[in-house]
Amino acid sequence: MSGHSHWAGIKHKKKLMDERRGKIFSKISRLITIAAKTDPDPDTNPKLKLAIEKARSVNMPKENIERAIKRATGEIEGAKIEEVTYEAYGPKGVALIIETITDNKNRSLAEIKNILSKFNGKIGQPGSVKYLFERKGSITIEKNKDPDELSLIAIDCGAEDIRNSNNSLEIITKPEQLEEVKKKLEEKNINIERVSLDWVPKQEVKVDEKTEEQLKKLFEALDENDDVQEIYSNLANIANH
Repeated sequence: MSGHSHWAGIKHKKKLMDERRGKIFSKISRLITIAAKTDPDPDTNPKLKLAIEKARSVNMPKENIERAIKRATGEIEGAKIEEVTYEAYGPKGVALIIETITDNKNRSLAEIKNILSKFNGKIGQPGSVKYLFERKGSITIEKNKDPDELSLIAIDCGAEDIRNSNNSLEIITKPEQLEEVKKKLEEKNINIERVSLDWVPKQEVKVDEKTEEQLKKLFEALDENDDVQEIYSNLANIANH
């Protein structure tokens, strides 16, 4: 019986992993469809190229990527989806930007309001939070060399700022220079883990441990929502989620 129980546990874990993978694929498919609406060619559409790179980083099948692009061009029918960004406050007034892609704005808003209220948060008015952030390019690189050496290479490639964490370096760029800096880093054989356009806080805030734990739970709950793509905050410890 112990073997049976063990197998049941493995199956349950696999089911959870499959569900999680399916949710991630669904979110990235929407991202690709939105990006491909203006131009279905990643060579001339940087936003689409980023979305496809994100899909490949999680081993999303090629046919899923192609299907998402075809949905944008009308070759495959699908629900009308749109990008909606919400400005909000978490507990202790921590500023949040929540990016969504949805086929029903009213449903998304109601669900996000409900999640926020559970964790002492609330939706803000348009413009109430965004002024606290700047749009920036972000390139995360593996720290496989001396951090000081990597930082000098990054600055030479056009980095505007560099953030050091335990296992990686985050290189901040101007949005319009993201692709150029990425190419220069690749030419220098730098291993790139993640590339994105993010909302970077102008100033970070610190909170007590209890509030930080509450915020982590809020971010997890928001992330579980099918429509939510990205969550940004000005929390010092968790600036990008």
